[in-house]
Amino acid sequence: MASFMDMALEEARAAGDAGEVPVGCVVVREGVVVARSGNHALVEHDPTAHAELVAIRQAAALLCSERLDDCDLYVTLEPCAMCAAALSFARIRRLYYGAADPKGGAVDNGIRFFASPSCHHCPEIYGGIAEAEASALLKDFFRERR
Repeated sequence: MASFMDMALEEARAAGDAGEVPVGCVVVREGVVVARSGNHALVEHDPTAHAELVAIRQAAALLCSERLDDCDLYVTLEPCAMCAAALSFARIRRLYYGAADPKGGAVDNGIRFFASPSCHHCPEIYGGIAEAEASALLKDFFRERR
């Protein structure tokens, strides 16, 4: 059986195949996937349609709750400030991410959103999960476009 990060990588590959930046996300509750998505910003003409936001919206709708405090989120790239804030507002229990993002990340890089005094909830954070594969997907995607 594939790991949850493997599922997020599948979503990232599908996003890349669709021309989106290859980032994928899976939301898990009690060992069951409740939502999964890749980036949809281009196809939806929505700059907020990052994989994390799409998956959080799906999970909240399925669970009929804006609070996902018993859910874990797996994403292939360190979340940006917008996505980190969404994880906080959704009360995500644990964040597992793949590749670090020195330019746009906001968890262990950049503004370090969860360390901010204005952050109301900080999930447990585990970075570097399947980092090599997640990073390779992104590097290959951008190399092909340069």
